[in-house]
Amino acid sequence: MRFVIVTGMSGAGKSTALKMLEDAGYFCVDNLPIELIGKFAELATKPGSEIQRFALGVDIRSGESLKELETVLEEMLIKNCKYEILYLDANNDVLVKRYKETRRSHPLSGAGRVDRGIEKERGMTAFLKEQADYIIDTSTLLTRELKAELEKIFVNDQSYKNLFITILSFGFKYGIPTDADLVFDVRFLPNPYYIEELKPKTGNDKEIQDYVMGFEIAHEFLKKLTDMISFLIPNYIIEGKNQLVIAIGCTGGKHRSVTLANKLYEQLNVHEEYGVKVEHRDIQKDALRNK
Repeated sequence: MRFVIVTGMSGAGKSTALKMLEDAGYFCVDNLPIELIGKFAELATKPGSEIQRFALGVDIRSGESLKELETVLEEMLIKNCKYEILYLDANNDVLVKRYKETRRSHPLSGAGRVDRGIEKERGMTAFLKEQADYIIDTSTLLTRELKAELEKIFVNDQSYKNLFITILSFGFKYGIPTDADLVFDVRFLPNPYYIEELKPKTGNDKEIQDYVMGFEIAHEFLKKLTDMISFLIPNYIIEGKNQLVIAIGCTGGKHRSVTLANKLYEQLNVHEEYGVKVEHRDIQKDALRNK
């Protein structure tokens, strides 16, 4: 039997999570009054219940009564009503952008600014994040990627370490990614841009990969980078970090950075302790500028 409390920041994907869990066979209830949660949990976890998987959506729509949830959770444990907490998060800039795109107002901002409501919400839900069994930062996740992570945890029962890594290639001439945690410059590598037959291709093409990785210095850099990232990851996990963006840049973000990002992804995408994906931010920008 599984009893999952789905919570987190407004705009971080709670509705998507509940819908996915419902599709996976969970009995889902959203925004149940706090004072009824304990009774609902008792009924849900009662031996012999036909339904074995439950998901309960809880967030700041409960208003000031949300603070009572901490006591309710303590009482549930005393009564041996076991539960798991899924906390969905995203950075403030992403949340503000999502609200602006949907033209919705934040539940706590009233007529004021959205970012003020977000900060207030972080304070109100801090105790839930501290107790969370799973924290998923959706700042850089597509909907299908979020669903894949949820399926891994709540359907396939795979282990989850609360860290998702994005390896991001970029071009320095288009600016350093603002959300990057670690930035690496590979402009020291020989540039296939100056070879006429290679210029239109990208680091996703074998010809470019063969050229860039045809130099010993590229292999040495990849080895040292992989060693350092492998050292950092378990320490980030211990510190509770749940989102890591590794940015690798060259001049235009088309050849060298794409190649090294792909190679680093291959090195890291062999572990179950964390999720990993690769993105190429600027891979098509040269082509668009030359039109």
